Amino acid sequence: MAQSSEARERRGPRAADGEAQREVKVSEPADGPYSGGAGAAEDGAEAPGAGGQGVPDEGGGSNGEAPSAPLESLSLHDGPIPHAPLSPVAGPWRSYKEILANLAQRVLEAQRPIRILQALRWEADVEEQFLRAKQRELPRVTYADDLGFDPAAKQRELEEILRDAERDLGKRDRLGQILRATADEYRKVVSMLMGRGTKAFYDLSRELYGSPKDKLPDGKTSVRDMGFVLYDLLTAIGGERLGPSQQREITAEMAALELNARFDRFFGGASIRVQVDDSLLADAAAGSDYVKIRSGAMFSRSDVDILEAHEGWVHVATSLNGQAQPVARWLAKGPPRTTAVQEGLAVLVEILTFRSTPRRAKKLNDRILAVDKAEDGASFLDVFEWYRTEGYEEEECFQNARRVFRGGVLAGGAPFTKDACYCKGIVLNYAFMRAAIQHDRAMLIPFLFVGKVAHEDVPVLHAHVTDGIIRPPPYLPPMFDDMSGLAIWICYSSFFSRLGGTALAEHYGRMLER
Repeated sequence: MAQSSEARERRGPRAADGEAQREVKVSEPADGPYSGGAGAAEDGAEAPGAGGQGVPDEGGGSNGEAPSAPLESLSLHDGPIPHAPLSPVAGPWRSYKEILANLAQRVLEAQRPIRILQALRWEADVEEQFLRAKQRELPRVTYADDLGFDPAAKQRELEEILRDAERDLGKRDRLGQILRATADEYRKVVSMLMGRGTKAFYDLSRELYGSPKDKLPDGKTSVRDMGFVLYDLLTAIGGERLGPSQQREITAEMAALELNARFDRFFGGASIRVQVDDSLLADAAAGSDYVKIRSGAMFSRSDVDILEAHEGWVHVATSLNGQAQPVARWLAKGPPRTTAVQEGLAVLVEILTFRSTPRRAKKLNDRILAVDKAEDGASFLDVFEWYRTEGYEEEECFQNARRVFRGGVLAGGAPFTKDACYCKGIVLNYAFMRAAIQHDRAMLIPFLFVGKVAHEDVPVLHAHVTDGIIRPPPYLPPMFDDMSGLAIWICYSSFFSRLGGTALAEHYGRMLER
């Protein structure tokens, strides 16, 4: 008969040394006690069950049924029942879920004091000094020596988690692989922060967040190629002719009041607070259950609408969805490997709800080009001046250039590359959704919101809903509750791109010029 998910539990401690040999021998794969189970092939092939994901499987057969065994082999006098995993450590038995949840909690505790953007913050007087020097001298930036934790001790803590995860779960456990990738990235983040102000910071930033020079999965198009295409398209749009001009007349305090009311309606019983903060670099930033708005910032009505979708429906919602996980608790926090999906989703939701604007889209795309310029040797002064030629106000030029150079080398050649993730994420999320719909796997799309995830995590996480390890996301943007409209949008988007849209547009362009 088919085993229940509870058959995955470890039934008891390992037999003591010297215990009599059993006639029935239970094989254990070399990769670890949870890589297969008794149904695994003796040559080490991955066991069936749970999609071959390396978790304790629900049975050895491909149809989910436990392989048959002679009745005498099931005798209580002959040894442990086949499929009963053996405990690798002494003490009370622990289920697979308990082991995974414990490791996940350790990852959460380990990352808690690591605050990337706080560690990269510039002192408040840096901008004033830069402007007083008539923008002719590089800003003088120093970073606090104290990161709020001991870097060497933190790395040892994370390395211990990595060793324990591999020992307890095995190398091939798919959920274990995600957890270990997460812990390993936090270890690299600590190294990156230790290198602030040097090229070593940039080297790790590029490894963690990528670069505009990176190729998309097609192996042909780079992120910077995409940026140049969008630059031409967005520069040609006359935003002032698309609709009434929106004035920035809403203060940070007014925006906070409005967003608090909207989030109360969207999140229901969850307590989400929007507060004004005078230490922010960006206009807004989201945390696990809050959104902060920069003191002194002014907003238009469309800006507030964008903040609702971007910060609330995506960043806060995925944090809450991750916190709702009883086992995979690491999903509540976002290591760099999840940044492209997170930021790409947030901007894609802006687009799908018709909240984005040409100005907003250009601002995001210009970040790719600014990082690319800095990688190629442009200094802070060069990037500041480039932003000015693009029509940005002086304060915006400084803030935009600061995003690129925080933590890096102000003379050029070694920026912070995180801002190249936004538009890359839009493209990759769209491609993921399109593939899911075309391959009849649309049920995977909401799991982009199950927490902070990378695309390769999604099929693995979805496969573990039935065994209770993963809970479906309770909070979703409205268009993902019923994906019929999304499916049609993607269908027609693909249809238009195949139809030769450029030639048709040129036909009407010639007509409009008459």
